[in-house]
Amino acid sequence: MTTSATTSVWKQPAQVWAVAFACVVAFMGIGLVDPILPAIAESLQASPVETELLFTSYLLVTGLAMLITSWVSSRIGAKATLLVGLALIVVFSLLCAVSGSVDAVIGFRAGWGLGNALFISTALATIVGAASGGSGAAIILYEAALGLGIAVGPLLGGILGELSWRGPFFGVVALMAIAFIAVSVLLRGPSEKRVPVPFSAPFHALRRPALAVLAVAALFYNIGFFVLLAFSPFPLGFGAMGIGFTFFGWGVALAVTSVWVAPLLMRRLPRTRIIVTVLPLLALDLVAAGIVSGNQAGLVVCIVIGGLLLGIMNTVLTEAVMEATDLPRSVASSAYSAVRFLGGAMAPPLAALLWHAFTAAVPYYFAAASVLLAALTVLLGRRALAHVDADAADATEDAEAILLGDAG
Repeated sequence: MTTSATTSVWKQPAQVWAVAFACVVAFMGIGLVDPILPAIAESLQASPVETELLFTSYLLVTGLAMLITSWVSSRIGAKATLLVGLALIVVFSLLCAVSGSVDAVIGFRAGWGLGNALFISTALATIVGAASGGSGAAIILYEAALGLGIAVGPLLGGILGELSWRGPFFGVVALMAIAFIAVSVLLRGPSEKRVPVPFSAPFHALRRPALAVLAVAALFYNIGFFVLLAFSPFPLGFGAMGIGFTFFGWGVALAVTSVWVAPLLMRRLPRTRIIVTVLPLLALDLVAAGIVSGNQAGLVVCIVIGGLLLGIMNTVLTEAVMEATDLPRSVASSAYSAVRFLGGAMAPPLAALLWHAFTAAVPYYFAAASVLLAALTVLLGRRALAHVDADAADATEDAEAILLGDAG
């Protein structure tokens, strides 16, 4: 990144800060329900599998909606897309908060996922277009918002969850309503000419070999990511605050390596080499989590170490996606994210089923095997990914739409 981008990153117009604040709150939604999963299961008399579907409905709809977000935003404009996404999150978070059954919460989380996809898919492009200091400054600000949201989400969920399992949902309603007002007042309408994106563009993008390899690898990787995030609250056995603090540490670790460590590694090593090195380390960490799954302290350590490795992977994978094709960044990233989030959607209920059928260790071993499959996919597809490593210069200067790639 350029020096000017770094020095001016905190000196931004009000409209940039409005979108950045909304990004923080949106990313908080990823881990917000983590600390209250056991409480929801108890209060609504739901099984662990049913409770884990709170993640599945959210992630499945988020991923599928990513296939249409570039088509939508290219027609109604960035500001309108952001506001529609924020409004949907407010409405469906409120419906989650007042629900009386786990089935209702699962359904309303799906609507939340649609709003999240519309908002996040447009937020970075908006920040890049409005930020001072160039795209480098915009990427730093975006990744800082992502890291802060992922770290604070579980902590806020724990604090509000101590009062009631409904508390975190009401918290999102209040924060997203503020974000909606801020964006509607402070964000000026886009001045650039809209170029409609064909509805089929993300589907055609997946025919590109490099993007297809990265998308399949990310699907398996995301299984490991969300087993660690969504299943771990159950074997941990903590209350809402204990789970919140654990995943606050996980989020801080993820943020540190995503913003600082991953760029440092990419200046020294090819992207695919980083991927095939870090993924086996993540698999070892998941195996260790399985071995110590009955020990709270040991499992906490494995979760935080996992956050360090996940932060590196998130950034490196999305940087690789940016260089994978000559397609518009928004189209490539939408296609990649849609496939990737399918892994996140299937992982939580599968982990709960394996736990019920065997022991708490087995879901972690399953996650480790999935992560190794991700590494194998990259190894077998290295020929298709050769050009991803060819240009090791600071690719973040060209980032127009990482979108959800490094949000989990």
